[in-house]
Amino acid sequence: MPHTREWTVRLHLFEDEEGTTKAHLVLDTGTTALTGHGAAHCHPADANVPEIGDELAAGRAMNDLARQLLRAADRDLEGVGAPRPSTRVTTAWSL
Repeated sequence: MPHTREWTVRLHLFEDEEGTTKAHLVLDTGTTALTGHGAAHCHPADANVPEIGDELAAGRAMNDLARQLLRAADRDLEGVGAPRPSTRVTTAWSL
């Protein structure tokens, strides 16, 4: 049975008073919204390259959101009685 959905993601990047780049990521599924957060700080000895701070903060916000989605999927799988795998491979992107 075909399944098609469209989810909307909004990413807001901004710098606070201390020079920290922050990312606020909102995923809207149409029935729920999840929010991811990330931040990046420039070390005083490093060159100030705003694009790098944006990339780090956005990536960290996406990672935060990905973990939330994976936890939600685990809860939903438990809710429908799906058995847990006997072994779980841990990777950088898994729980």
